[in-house]
Amino acid sequence: MTDVSYFKDRFEQLQGASPDNEIAKMRLESFDRFSSAGLPSLRNEEWKYTNISSLFDKEYHVAAVDEKPVLNLTDVDSIRLPGHSGANELVFVNGRFIPTFSNIRSPGDQLTVVPLEDAANGPYKELVKEHLGQSGKYIKDGIHALNTSFIYGGVFIHIAKGQQLEHPVYLYYLSDAREYHTLSQPRSLIYAAEGSKLQLVETYQTIGGSDSFTNQVMEVVVNDNTHIEYYKLQNDTANANQVSTTHIRQAGRSYVHAVTITLNGGMIRNNMNLVMDAAGNETHLYGLYMLKGHTHADNHTLVDNRRPNCFSNQLYKGIVDDKATAVFNGKIMVQPDAQKTNAYQSNKNILLSDQASINTKPQLEIFADDVKCSHGCTVGQLDETALFYLRARGIPKENAQAMLLQAFASDILAQVKPELLREHIRQLITAQLFNDK
Repeated sequence: MTDVSYFKDRFEQLQGASPDNEIAKMRLESFDRFSSAGLPSLRNEEWKYTNISSLFDKEYHVAAVDEKPVLNLTDVDSIRLPGHSGANELVFVNGRFIPTFSNIRSPGDQLTVVPLEDAANGPYKELVKEHLGQSGKYIKDGIHALNTSFIYGGVFIHIAKGQQLEHPVYLYYLSDAREYHTLSQPRSLIYAAEGSKLQLVETYQTIGGSDSFTNQVMEVVVNDNTHIEYYKLQNDTANANQVSTTHIRQAGRSYVHAVTITLNGGMIRNNMNLVMDAAGNETHLYGLYMLKGHTHADNHTLVDNRRPNCFSNQLYKGIVDDKATAVFNGKIMVQPDAQKTNAYQSNKNILLSDQASINTKPQLEIFADDVKCSHGCTVGQLDETALFYLRARGIPKENAQAMLLQAFASDILAQVKPELLREHIRQLITAQLFNDK
């Protein structure tokens, strides 16, 4: 069983390898919090519908500091996304950034990619010191503290001032579960300077039949006149479990467009935090989860409006079949200084099985008096009238149902702006809807 004592042994090994830097101090503080809080349980309100502690009834392998990846470039090729030949590719194996597997195509004066430890002890020291760990102010549970306790092999990405990158940044997370259960804890810090533009794409793959658990944290700092597009694609195996935290702070007036697509996996928890920390920020959050089998997907979103005249829009849609379960917990916070806030949130779901379930909880917390905010959720079944219309024209029931579900998902898919990526996801959705029938 993987318990606190197991993690303590491996934590001490890690600290012994690099004891005298700022990250080591941060790790120590976080491990104290983890030791006190432990893993989240169902008694924790934020984890009421997602049982994570039961996944730690087995012993996970945590990569040692000097451990070399056994995977090779052929394994990496299996996960590459369309358009990879024109992308900056960053490869993580068992939570560690592997420069030899990665390809940086943007010039060095536009994009800097270095190991997080090097950035913390080099010319980016002050940026790392200021921004690394800011997500911990919003997520205080033990699983987040565990990631920070084991920061090692992370990556720092810096987009220079005024640079609108021609090449997107793809991040591949591979877990090697061929010989043992694997615990991976990738960490990244991304700093987009003033006037920059960036596309980020993340995807995951477990190789092998043992269980994998990925506990990932990405922190993004967005400055004035910056445009960020962020895409997460989750299409892993049934033995793959994941807690993923994406924390984006809009430190200057900027634009953020984020889309999360969840198709396959075991237990999945997505924390998406947007901190609107400058006047006039704009944010769009979209999500699509299409679940079957015993997959469990929990999407937690938080939009914290801290400054006036900000606009945010959230639309998450779910299709849940078989014995799959889904959770949506979306919160909009409007702080006292955030007058003239416009914030919208919607969650729409279709249940295809009597054994499928969805727990949805949209929330508003408003501490200002001149705002425009709304939220809502729906849970239902396919429109029987539309289904009858298609069947009356000779379309078999299974195909008619798939066509209606494809239409339901289409407005989220349309928010994936890179054409090659959008077509790739469309093909995955089509295969899931039609070929499984």
